[in-house]
Amino acid sequence: MARPIILGVVGDSATGKTTLSRGLVRMLGDENVTHVAADDYHRYDRRQRAEHAITPLHPDCNYIDIMERHFAELHDGHAILKPVYRHKHGTFGPPVYTKPKQFTLIEGLLGYHTEALRESYDVRVFLAPPEDLRRKWKVQRDCSRRGYTTDQVLDELDRREPDSELYIRPQQRWADIVVSFMPGSRGDQEHLDAEIVLREGLNHPDLSEFVGDGDTGLQLKVHEHEQTLFIPGDIDPARGSEIEESVWQRMHFASHLRSERLGEFTVATELHRSESLAVVQVLVLYHLATARAAVALGSDSTRVDREDEPATT
Repeated sequence: MARPIILGVVGDSATGKTTLSRGLVRMLGDENVTHVAADDYHRYDRRQRAEHAITPLHPDCNYIDIMERHFAELHDGHAILKPVYRHKHGTFGPPVYTKPKQFTLIEGLLGYHTEALRESYDVRVFLAPPEDLRRKWKVQRDCSRRGYTTDQVLDELDRREPDSELYIRPQQRWADIVVSFMPGSRGDQEHLDAEIVLREGLNHPDLSEFVGDGDTGLQLKVHEHEQTLFIPGDIDPARGSEIEESVWQRMHFASHLRSERLGEFTVATELHRSESLAVVQVLVLYHLATARAAVALGSDSTRVDREDEPATT
């Protein structure tokens, strides 16, 4: 049996990691995906963090060495005994026997912090919305789901900022795909703009045919080691479907993954759809499906070595 394909989704707290991940799991099929939250590897619970005056963003607040070993085991197709951190109460639960499936999705704060961690992934995604939007999302989430007050969330954001600057945001440099959702012209969640940086660590699908057409608004800037694709949040749904179809045609071998639910997300209990999110998801799916096919045919990796990537942190 071919080894599992490992996807990393890394970013600061409340950057949209879970929204992106849930959509991917829905399309890949829950029965085919093992989900691992890197937050489970916290060294201290909420009370202990307060006592030690340390934030969960700091590497010393996490068992990085255990993460390295466990992620390597998952990459090689072996089961792990995964720790469990319960966000609602800020405490730890009993460990869970976790076996990799066809795809393993690892989501968290420090997933690319060391070279050993980075080597575990086939595809590395980093989410980087503007800070004002992230803070808004974090207040909404932590107040509605985790029992915090607005003042508590804002105070915690300020306390975490130095560690975010030192340890979280710098990980962007190691990602294959950096996604920045940002407020669009309509100012709502369904029509967020998306700026997507595509690095040369992977062979990305060519979308240049959709650039330069006046009614699309798509922009593409090509640099030495990366290209930046801009997708307006108010893109015509028909044009968005054409872009998605173009990517699907390049992975015809994975037609069984096709779904009409690309771009779906929930706010409270209401279901919404975003064209820019749909394009991001189909691009990530393309790389997962391509990696799966390559590994099934005997290739060890689908990654392209980057000349400018240093060997160590």
